[in-house]
Amino acid sequence: MSSGLSAAYFGAYLLCPPTFAGWILRHFGFRVTFMCGLAVLSIGCLLMWPSGIKHSFGGFCGSMFVVGMGLSTLETAADPFLAICGPPRYSEIRLNLAQAVQAMGSFVAPLLASRVFFASTVDDAEGLKNVQWVYLSVSGFVSFLIFLFFIAPMPEITDADMGTQEMEIAEHDPGPFRKQTNLFLAILSQFCYVGSQVAIANYFVNFCEESGKSAAVSSNIFDVAQGLYALNRFIAGGLMTLRIFRPRLILAAYLLLSFLFTFLAVITNNAPSISMLCLVLCFESACFATIFTLGLRGLGRFTKIGGSLIVAAISGGAVFPPIAGAVATRLQRNGSKKPFHYAMIVPMAGFIVALVYPLYINIWNRNTIDIRRETRVGIEIAVESKDIEEKNMRLD
Repeated sequence: MSSGLSAAYFGAYLLCPPTFAGWILRHFGFRVTFMCGLAVLSIGCLLMWPSGIKHSFGGFCGSMFVVGMGLSTLETAADPFLAICGPPRYSEIRLNLAQAVQAMGSFVAPLLASRVFFASTVDDAEGLKNVQWVYLSVSGFVSFLIFLFFIAPMPEITDADMGTQEMEIAEHDPGPFRKQTNLFLAILSQFCYVGSQVAIANYFVNFCEESGKSAAVSSNIFDVAQGLYALNRFIAGGLMTLRIFRPRLILAAYLLLSFLFTFLAVITNNAPSISMLCLVLCFESACFATIFTLGLRGLGRFTKIGGSLIVAAISGGAVFPPIAGAVATRLQRNGSKKPFHYAMIVPMAGFIVALVYPLYINIWNRNTIDIRRETRVGIEIAVESKDIEEKNMRLD
């Protein structure tokens, strides 16, 4: 059932970003895409109410799919917006810090749910009723956000603007879309990385219980790991402000360490294996945002469609968890004492494939990546504008 909910949610990412969400972004801009995503999200939250009344798991999966549609539409706009609104050399820093704030929400939300919303829950029926009210509240808040996006000033960036900026930076056209190897490898890497991340998160508690911890203790350990995940996103964003820590090097190091610690989690037992899995979550932190921004490098007029395809790669979260769950179930039936330990081989394989992209940009494509890391485009314009403003103030 856990895998079913994940498949419903992340399956929406495969469908929406390359189709209507990407189309809305390219034709109507960021503001309208934000508002459409929030509207669909609000509808998905409202659908949780009848699903709860009917006690329908299928209804919950359908509602979760609609929620995924809304959030994937939001990400189709939000991630490219953060990546391209500002000097290109700081795009990885902007998105990593924004994702760090999101990770803080992921860390705080379960704690808030368990200690506030469901603290006095005595049975499943009461817990389900609380879930309905929480989703109804979220729907109301999201509706308020739609109004804020409607009235708030927001810059718009067209494909032509991105094409002009790319000519300023690289002084040549990026060529046809089919030749954007950097983008396609980033999509593959994102698909495998997110799939591995979600598989580990889905079965983290099972893994800890298999290592001798109670369900309550396992849940608390997962909260700690989520805290490390959020904290290391801030650290990675800070490191990227230093010239020596290039984003492509940080990505390669973090993915390699994620693979290494997953391997160590599989072959060790008890507390050491749990510690290794916590470190995996710690080093997963910067991968999503860094893959995303580096994958957009050099796309020019294809930036929006490229961004929507990388967001679609989040659908890896619908593929890897069911495979890992099936492996664990099969091992359990065969009498294995550590089915969830060995099931972590699935995300470990995902990390190996995801490493193809950082290897490519560090060995064969680093000049394309680095020229955008060094560019003064966006910075010089801001400095010139400030100088002109100060000059006008002196004249006044």
